[in-house]
Amino acid sequence: MISIVVVTHGEFGAYLIEAAETIVGAQEEALRNVSVSPRTSLDKARELVEEAARDCANPEGLVFLVDMPGGTPMNVVFPVAAGIEKSAVICGVNINMMISAFAYRGSLPFAGLTAKIMEDGRKAICDVKSLLAARKGGA
Repeated sequence: MISIVVVTHGEFGAYLIEAAETIVGAQEEALRNVSVSPRTSLDKARELVEEAARDCANPEGLVFLVDMPGGTPMNVVFPVAAGIEKSAVICGVNINMMISAFAYRGSLPFAGLTAKIMEDGRKAICDVKSLLAARKGGA
């Protein structure tokens, strides 16, 4: 099973994990969350990410799900991930991405899982009102 480390500003990642587990089921192994707050020094954040990566070390791969590109969580994760051959850093995590990660990490190969996570994340971004209007107009 591919490991997952979620790294976000504040408790965002913990809440995403909780919500996704409500939908997909409890993830009892190979999952860690690192919350970075304004009170967390960069050294401490790096230490927490390194510890999570060590705890989740896995020959099948390690996916880091991060909240936003360019933010502190990504900046702390990237150097750690650079030293892990089979790892990915996927930014912009949302609930669809988390559900896909949980649902498919035991059945898809590493490259397939990272592609599925990103594809499902993109699909979740839409203007529902416009979609409904288009369907109504086209029906």
